[in-house]
Amino acid sequence: MRKAKKNRETKETNISMELNLDGQGNSAISTGIAFFDHMLTLLAKHGNFDLKISAQGDLDVDAHHTVEDVGLVLGEVFKQALGDKSGITRYGFFILPMDEALAECALDIANRPFLSFRAKFAKAKVGEFDAELVEEFWRAFVAQAGISAHIHLLSGSNLHHQAEAIFKGMARALRMAVRIDPAAPGVPSTKGIL
Repeated sequence: MRKAKKNRETKETNISMELNLDGQGNSAISTGIAFFDHMLTLLAKHGNFDLKISAQGDLDVDAHHTVEDVGLVLGEVFKQALGDKSGITRYGFFILPMDEALAECALDIANRPFLSFRAKFAKAKVGEFDAELVEEFWRAFVAQAGISAHIHLLSGSNLHHQAEAIFKGMARALRMAVRIDPAAPGVPSTKGIL
């Protein structure tokens, strides 16, 4: 089983996390940010990952540190769980419709962090959650996971649907990329290392 866990404590956040890449989409998420918890639950379900997250942060300031640090820790445990990446499909992509919203997500697990994020959100907030934090989360995640990702929001007029399309689309792309390919054993690179 490809599993990892990590505890990270700073002056701004205290995060405990467990990830099983070969799970069943089960999750137990508590960050103190209800909308973010919803997005992370979707990520686990549609990625088919088992994910436990307990995070306390300086929400009296705002949600930025908590969201970014959860992204950083998730990227770290994701990379750790993948090990040397032997047998993985490596690439993943998904175009996900969520009612009127449409997100295009493509990624490469190649240990070359990069994020292309293009989204025009319908409004600045959904509830108390700042729309700009969607990008901050994914930027932190790909930086630590060593993933090159392109996340493009193609349409949408409802911020909840737009964010959900991105999280579900990335979940499905990640699910595809981490899948073991029985026809291609070893590390999927001519370099012999990722």
